Amino acid sequence: MSRDHAQPAAPLGTHAEAPFLELLARRASADAYEQPVLLARAEGLPPEHIDALDRAKRLALRVRAEMEGRRRREAELSALFETAHDLAGLRDLDAVLQAIVQRARSLLSTDVAYLTLHDEAAGDTYMRVTEGSVAARFQQLRLGMGEGLGGLVAQTARPYVTPDYFQDARFQHTRTIDTGVHDEGLVAILGVPLMIGPQVIGVLFAADRRARVFEREEIALLGSFAALAAAAIDTANLLTETRSALARLARANEIIRDGSAVIERASDVHDRLAELVLRGGGVHDVAAAVSQVLDGTVEFAEADAAPAAALEASRAEGHAVRHEDDWVAAVAAGGELLGALVLRGHTRLDPVDQRTLERAAMVTSLLLLARRSAAEAEQRVRGELLDDLLDARDRDPRVLRERAARLRADLDATHVLLAARLDGTADDADQEAAARRRLGSAAFHLAATRHGLAAVRDGGTVLLLPLERGGTATDLARRTARQLGTAVHEAVTVGASAPFEDLAARPDRVAAAHTEAQRCLEALRLLGRAGDGAAAEDFGFLGLLLAGDRDISGYVERTIGEVVAYDERRGTDLVRTLDAYFLSGMSPARTKDRLHVHVNTVAQRLERVSRLLGDDWQSPARALEIQLALRLHRLSSTRH
Repeated sequence: MSRDHAQPAAPLGTHAEAPFLELLARRASADAYEQPVLLARAEGLPPEHIDALDRAKRLALRVRAEMEGRRRREAELSALFETAHDLAGLRDLDAVLQAIVQRARSLLSTDVAYLTLHDEAAGDTYMRVTEGSVAARFQQLRLGMGEGLGGLVAQTARPYVTPDYFQDARFQHTRTIDTGVHDEGLVAILGVPLMIGPQVIGVLFAADRRARVFEREEIALLGSFAALAAAAIDTANLLTETRSALARLARANEIIRDGSAVIERASDVHDRLAELVLRGGGVHDVAAAVSQVLDGTVEFAEADAAPAAALEASRAEGHAVRHEDDWVAAVAAGGELLGALVLRGHTRLDPVDQRTLERAAMVTSLLLLARRSAAEAEQRVRGELLDDLLDARDRDPRVLRERAARLRADLDATHVLLAARLDGTADDADQEAAARRRLGSAAFHLAATRHGLAAVRDGGTVLLLPLERGGTATDLARRTARQLGTAVHEAVTVGASAPFEDLAARPDRVAAAHTEAQRCLEALRLLGRAGDGAAAEDFGFLGLLLAGDRDISGYVERTIGEVVAYDERRGTDLVRTLDAYFLSGMSPARTKDRLHVHVNTVAQRLERVSRLLGDDWQSPARALEIQLALRLHRLSSTRH
């Protein structure tokens, strides 16, 4: 036997994928992925080998992009948590601010990042921290209030971004500022306000020496760092106030004893909150920790469940405010109200305990933002996988299974595709968009808990959920309609496909199931069944029209299968008798003439049919379905 036949050749895909796996392993640049294809062409390898390499290259680049996105999101979350940890253990304000500016510059990949603060005595702003700056004049700039991009940010308390500073006429240019910016060579600048309550105390900047458009995610990220920087400054001010208070308390032993207990509580909550941040605790853990320190009951309330006037006052003032017998501290980030911490039954609260409640609210906002970022990342990944299945973009079963496994989904299980839409009428476009976002969030949450997938598509939501053993598509559709409707407080209609399998090996089935579910959804609406759930099989013979490529033999089996099976077992002629009975206008007399048998024989056969199909088989609805099944059976028999 020759060596060529000693062992089977490795599949072509294995050789095609190997060089790209090595590139992924060593995190090579995107340009490096072209090299294996170019080398194959240079060596004159067969076209099918080059095509395989090209497919593997595109797949590897998608994997690389996803990995890079994950690493970037992980780096952002890590930087925010590290900064929160620095803030929790604040000792040196300059070191914390320097770390914030360094991390902002690194994550946004800008040439320069810097932070300015308001000088109340001089009535202007000055550079407090710079990173990446090379021009001495720029580092020593002082800006009058209202001057330059920073002045516009300070005046409006809103972020501003310019892709080309010197061509932007929205803000006041001065010779001093323009000279400093020119010396530094800056072109694109993004500035976000540093705020303590409603007061702007400074501006955090990120800038490039080339034209650049900053994305919304980058603006939000810099805003998060600005919130942390403002918190660090506010904490430093608090520490200064605390030290002053301790100096005054030293004048009297009694005040010292009273104050020491307060400081111990503040230190206790400081340590507890720092520990919670480090070990990834939740908002209810924060509430429980503060409850112990303040010797009361602290609860987290959603924004719509907290006292509206007190919540708005707390956000505007930046402090906890009293509401009847309770204290309310707003949990906010970037101007968005996320909820509130409510201290129950405390009519009086000393300043340190009030600050403790406020610090807990700030930590809660950080935890909520981190949780939201993680949830949004998972939602994007689930939605991308379902979109790829719906569009049949990725036909490699191994890759599809690996992507699903990372989301704890099993593509080899039996699944049902569900199409869901809201049936309420919104007053305006904003309310409708908000309702759709709530539906999408509820669908993603349901998919995550059921080990399925979800995506926003065609103005509604699509879910791919595994079917439980013994369950039906109808039960799943109705349960999903109830769960989503309860979550969004509106009627949600859900149409379901028939159960299907092997979607990793046959991703085209997902698209067919989506079409089937959409048709079922439209049928529910036409029938006035808003807020309900159903599968195509629930519509009887109409299911054949709705289901697209559904199995016709399955419909025949469900409708007249008992009669067909009886004929096959007994050698009787019940099917032909049924056919003749309907062709004769359901007249036994005309039926016996058509079959050339006695009328008693016809009566006996129809009685047997009643026992097999049920007494209501001659009702208009059942009769219509049975006639359709008889015709499909006759056509199917003719075909075979």
